[in-house]
Amino acid sequence: MMDYSQFETTAAIPEASAMIQTFRAIGYSVEAAIADIIDNSISAGAKKIWVDYDWKGPLTTISIVDDGKGMNNDELINAMRPGSKNPLDVREEKDLGRFGLGLKTASFSQCKKFSVISKDQTGGVSWWCWDLDYVRQVKSWTLLRYYPDAKFLQQIAKVLTGTAVIWWDIDRLTKDSQEDDADSMDNFMKKMDGVKKHLSMVFHRFISRGVKIYFKGREVEPWDPFMIGIGGLQPKSDVYLDDRQIFLKGYVLPHRSKLSPEQYDYGKGPKDSWTAHQGFYVYRNQRLLVAGDWLGIGSFKKEVHYDLCRILIELPNNADAEWQIDIKKSLARPPARLLEQILSAARNARSQAVEVYRHRGKVIRRQFSRDEDQFLWQEYRRNEKRFYKLNRVHPIIKQLLENSSPYRSEIEKALRFIEETIPIPLITLKENEAEITHGQPFEGTNHELILATMKAMYRNLINQNKTDDQAKGIILSIEPFNFYPQYVEYLNANDDNK
Repeated sequence: MMDYSQFETTAAIPEASAMIQTFRAIGYSVEAAIADIIDNSISAGAKKIWVDYDWKGPLTTISIVDDGKGMNNDELINAMRPGSKNPLDVREEKDLGRFGLGLKTASFSQCKKFSVISKDQTGGVSWWCWDLDYVRQVKSWTLLRYYPDAKFLQQIAKVLTGTAVIWWDIDRLTKDSQEDDADSMDNFMKKMDGVKKHLSMVFHRFISRGVKIYFKGREVEPWDPFMIGIGGLQPKSDVYLDDRQIFLKGYVLPHRSKLSPEQYDYGKGPKDSWTAHQGFYVYRNQRLLVAGDWLGIGSFKKEVHYDLCRILIELPNNADAEWQIDIKKSLARPPARLLEQILSAARNARSQAVEVYRHRGKVIRRQFSRDEDQFLWQEYRRNEKRFYKLNRVHPIIKQLLENSSPYRSEIEKALRFIEETIPIPLITLKENEAEITHGQPFEGTNHELILATMKAMYRNLINQNKTDDQAKGIILSIEPFNFYPQYVEYLNANDDNK
């Protein structure tokens, strides 16, 4: 070991305001930041947590209040200190923290000022505040004994013990906003709605086990990504890794045809998309860290065929470093030594999910199959070069042209310009780079237009004396309806299809 006594030393204390600005740049979303504050509440044994906000444009406040064990003055000052815990220290089993930075980095990421008020078991109440304007002025790591409104002290008075975190000067959310500006308020409310949905997902296990989270006074309902208890769910075998420290289990969710409309909407989750929610769900201490992500492993990408595949991974409290869990608790990367086992389990679940997804469509296609498909685009050659044009006999294009007699020539010109300017080189380049998978027609959008058009086409075919099977077969031969064979179940000759 080196003998440090022989070397000259000097202090290199980081400049306070510059360091805090660095904290601000870590990249929290508002939902991740609020979730990080709630982690502290749960670690403190809270059974009730109240998330609230008071919209006042640039004077808006956001608060997170809990009934946890609270802190005395010394404990609160330590909690306000950046790096208050060593990430290498052995943590209590139920501790959701790691770096001792969550309260500070999460708060600074959203606001320039925040106060913490805490009441411990003696009934004593303490409060301290970080104010970036004051830190910049005094150029030191100095707290202010301040809170922005007496109502927060009154809230703490209502609980036996607990803590309140109050954000104000929330510049990342309310910059350039005005209290009476409808667009500003609407944008803020949409953000808050996203926060509520995020909390329902991240803390769904805690909520299901009795922890109550109230958002603007209303209790948050848990969202279970695996839809446990829904009929048709297919759990895969349990997999244990790393001397049984890590648990992995795949789930293949039911096909849409097996779900009620309410269940199908529930499965879309906070991101309002089945495709966005496919992938791994990484938990630590019952807390969801990563939701719906393929973790950068193998060649896995989000494709609609894997919408029914969701895979659970449970990590112990000491795996953060090896799994590269970040400060925001929103990123995880499995260690190389476990990749093959994880890939094997994932491939198995993905394969079954594809079969379930496609099987229903295959059955329907076989039932109503036709010999000839009608594609929207056609390839042709001109001057020994390849070009593409819209198929003029495709039912949608044909109907457009037939119903636009006065403007047909103008529409033809517009179609020609579209055909001549398809960005084929750019498409080819992007496909070769393979950074983002090319989407299926209408993927990730509301399918009401698809279903409405199919119903209208079905009625026309029935009116042309086609049988039910013939009409459905024709529709399934037409692009892009051939991508959505499951929707023919909603077409019924005995229904008005309105």
